[in-house]
Amino acid sequence: MSTMDRMIREEARLILLRTLAAQVDGRLNSELLRLQLQTFGIAKPRPWVHDELAYLAEMGAVTVVDAGSVKVASLTEKGQAHIDRLLVIEGVKRPSLPGA
Repeated sequence: MSTMDRMIREEARLILLRTLAAQVDGRLNSELLRLQLQTFGIAKPRPWVHDELAYLAEMGAVTVVDAGSVKVASLTEKGQAHIDRLLVIEGVKRPSLPGA
């Protein structure tokens, strides 16, 4: 994996976690998450998003359930703790300090 590919994946994973955290119930489907990544300049197909959600699930940051052709991701306490800078999840970009 190239350095740029690694950086894109780590950034995308942080965006996914932050997007889930912004939802009232902490959940979204993979198509809506894919569209959110596009707004940040990360244009990838849905299977790529599914792979990143699988990684985050493996790390305990989200749970994922199948719902037809999409997957529904839910933020876990561990995922929220990463966003809050209480712990570090390997392979996910660290959030910036508030005000930075």
